Amino acid sequence: MSDSTSTQNQPILTFEGKRYQLNSLPDELKELVKGMQVADAQLRMHEDTLKVLAVGRQTLAMQLNDKLKGIKPLD
Repeated sequence: MSDSTSTQNQPILTFEGKRYQLNSLPDELKELVKGMQVADAQLRMHEDTLKVLAVGRQTLAMQLNDKLKGIKPLD
């Protein structure tokens, strides 16, 4: 196995336009990277939750609008 092949299989961290071999970083930095990955995953999950809530709210508003059609509003 050549050096270029082993380098190609190494995970790479790209951060602020710079690239780093992840496995060569100190453990403290690896933990920070893991923390950022967890935070990113949580953000995606909560963004998806917000989308679902928005669709649900829109559906409720449409149902409310439909039910209010037969009711006379106040002047």
